[in-house]
Amino acid sequence: MFNRKAKSSLTSNVLTRYFSFSALYTAQGIPEGITFFAIPAWLAMNGKSPLEIAAFVGVIGIPWSFKIFIAPLMDRFTFLDMGRKRPWVIFGQLGLILSFLSIGFVSDPLNNQSGLMITGFLISFFGAFQDVATDGMAVDVIPAVEQARANGLMWGSKTIGISLSLVIGTALINSIGFTLAIASLSIVVALIMLVPVCFTERPGEKIMPWSKGQAAEESKQTQLRSWSQILKSLYRVVKLRSSIIFCIASFIIGTMYGLMDTLLPIFTIQELGWTNTSFSQVYSITSIIAGFLGMFIGGYLVDFFGKLKMLMLYLALITILIAVFAFSTNLWSSITVMYGFIVIYLTLYTFLCIAIFASAMHLCWKTVAATQFTLYMAISNMGRAAGATLLGVLKTSFSWDQVFLFIAVLPFIMGVMMQFISFTKHRIKVDSFKIFNKVLVTPHIIKD
Repeated sequence: MFNRKAKSSLTSNVLTRYFSFSALYTAQGIPEGITFFAIPAWLAMNGKSPLEIAAFVGVIGIPWSFKIFIAPLMDRFTFLDMGRKRPWVIFGQLGLILSFLSIGFVSDPLNNQSGLMITGFLISFFGAFQDVATDGMAVDVIPAVEQARANGLMWGSKTIGISLSLVIGTALINSIGFTLAIASLSIVVALIMLVPVCFTERPGEKIMPWSKGQAAEESKQTQLRSWSQILKSLYRVVKLRSSIIFCIASFIIGTMYGLMDTLLPIFTIQELGWTNTSFSQVYSITSIIAGFLGMFIGGYLVDFFGKLKMLMLYLALITILIAVFAFSTNLWSSITVMYGFIVIYLTLYTFLCIAIFASAMHLCWKTVAATQFTLYMAISNMGRAAGATLLGVLKTSFSWDQVFLFIAVLPFIMGVMMQFISFTKHRIKVDSFKIFNKVLVTPHIIKD
């Protein structure tokens, strides 16, 4: 009985950990593939302006910046008998299912931008909610030696989820209509709900509120019981030099993500004359390649060579790639060149995300893991929303090659900033907080 329960808990079984987090990240990827790529490509195909499309992407990106307000709630309140973050994962996944279904019922979506924006905003809100809970749970239960590899699997799974939903969603929208296409993909998101329902964080916890079980002692020791504790603990770790630099760098690279994500469907369809189907197929195939490489190679490279070295390499390669592409306007009409650019960019993007996520986890203090990790991701997503909105402004004033050159500067700036981060010194300092943490939490354990 104990062995069976242990195998169904995330802390006791490595395969359970890898499978669960990969599935949860796939669930995030499916709605994102539709909202951030399929719908913008569909709008571009139907003659909507870059300003209109950028406005839609900018609005649906806003909730991902709100994650920093959600995370403290999860660090402060939970139902410990079911785990520190798992109850929130289940809630976020349920909201993601319902909100994703709702966008399929927007009437006349091509001419109802406000309806698309509202429902897209809700999808992003619950997607961000589920993301915060999943990331917090990952920092809690994944050992440090597995973090890079786990991030490779997680981000690769999300990339594959985005890719498959983009190509399948585009095909379904064009063949059976918007509403039925969304409803079909919602079924897959709903099935993934079984994952957080079936697996506990630690042995002996409750599967559901009415099940047998109790809170793990480790969960009680790391759970904070007041807002002042959360804020003081967060300030104590975020004020460290490496953490501050990482926050600024996260915004800069997030801006690049937002610009490129919004640019690709508009550029290929309206500048190069592709259809939304051809874009979705190319983007999906190349993303799947990048996703698999990330799952099986990306995490291993970070483990073997180190976080900082791989971050610097990926940032340098992305800078060179985008800058060279900006100066190669005469080759843009070549299908081979465009395929090559997209597949190399998406592979480097995936590898960079894996390295950034592993670095962010390494900078975290478990006591406020959800809030701290989310702070880094929220700042990055603020940059992503800013980048998406900025594209419309840039394209109004500059040519495509100038826009690409502007984008190429951003990873270069982040690379320079990474030179001032020391993961080793930061980790030593954070580990010294453990004594403070015991003093902080122990009185509340006694009360329980």
